[in-house]
Amino acid sequence: MSSPKPQDERRQRSTAARLYAVQALFQMEAAGQSADRVRREFEDWRIGAETEGEAAPQADEALFARILDDAVTWQGRIDKLTDRALVARWPIDRIDPVLRAVFRAAGAEFTAAKAPPRVIISEYVGIADAFFPEGREISFVNAVLDHMSRNLPTPAADG
Repeated sequence: MSSPKPQDERRQRSTAARLYAVQALFQMEAAGQSADRVRREFEDWRIGAETEGEAAPQADEALFARILDDAVTWQGRIDKLTDRALVARWPIDRIDPVLRAVFRAAGAEFTAAKAPPRVIISEYVGIADAFFPEGREISFVNAVLDHMSRNLPTPAADG
């Protein structure tokens, strides 16, 4: 059996970082915990940890930390961007908290502009699919993220 190619391993670590970031953002909101506390918990006890003989995936810890930091730093901006992508009856505070975490993590990556929007959308649609395998939310996530990516404010417009 051959070992995975370096780019495949890097992609898997990036995907895992994004999944962990969504979980961490959810935990921060649900438990009212700080980003620093949750980040330390994930880095020390979850990322790559072995539980009941199963190893959790390794992750790009720098990407994980950057997503968390950017989601916290830019949460107001990200939530406004998300609200504009949602229908008027459904402001971000009324949607499922897992979806909020997905939108905030993706919004943090859109804000950082380090990955192409199509990659960010694809990654977070895949993550949403892991949480909502029945499927209705997947189209919703895709549409909202697409709208967000097309309506990113320029840094000068933020003032």
